[in-house]
Amino acid sequence: MRYTTERIVKLAILSSLGLVLMFFVRFPVIPTASFLEYEPGDVPALVASFLYGPSSGLLVTAVIVIVQALTVSAGSSWIGALMHFAATGSMVLVAGMVYRRNPTFKGALMGLFLGSCTMIVLMIPMNLIFTSMFLDLPKEAVKEIIITAVIPFNVFKTAVNSTLTILLYKNVGRILIHWGA
Repeated sequence: MRYTTERIVKLAILSSLGLVLMFFVRFPVIPTASFLEYEPGDVPALVASFLYGPSSGLLVTAVIVIVQALTVSAGSSWIGALMHFAATGSMVLVAGMVYRRNPTFKGALMGLFLGSCTMIVLMIPMNLIFTSMFLDLPKEAVKEIIITAVIPFNVFKTAVNSTLTILLYKNVGRILIHWGA
């Protein structure tokens, strides 16, 4: 894929939108695990993946994760950044690859479903490995919150982000395609 100046500008716009959403819309979902905060900043990365391919979605994800790690999530250091990139990156990559092969509404739904499943499953071992380090908890304590907090949070997050992406990606795509044309 060629990154023209126009495409870089459009990816920067999507990255900026993701950052605005990440900064201004964030809240904990599970009271017993307040470190699991929902923010819709992943939606522009999913839109980028549908519009310009999985590598573009990963690029937008990387920008959002790096800025988040340096600002609102600075306390979680590299662990939070790694986990966010793994979570969002896996969903963006799978959803974008499926949609690239089948660029239809059904392909978008299938991509988001498979991307969601990938993220949910991937975050189980990621949390078992890294959350105990991040929260300084024994692995047994982390195992207890996998079923009660981590999986429900990721199901909620992927469902909301998938719904928002389905509702927005065609309209955002039309705006970006006509902008600068």
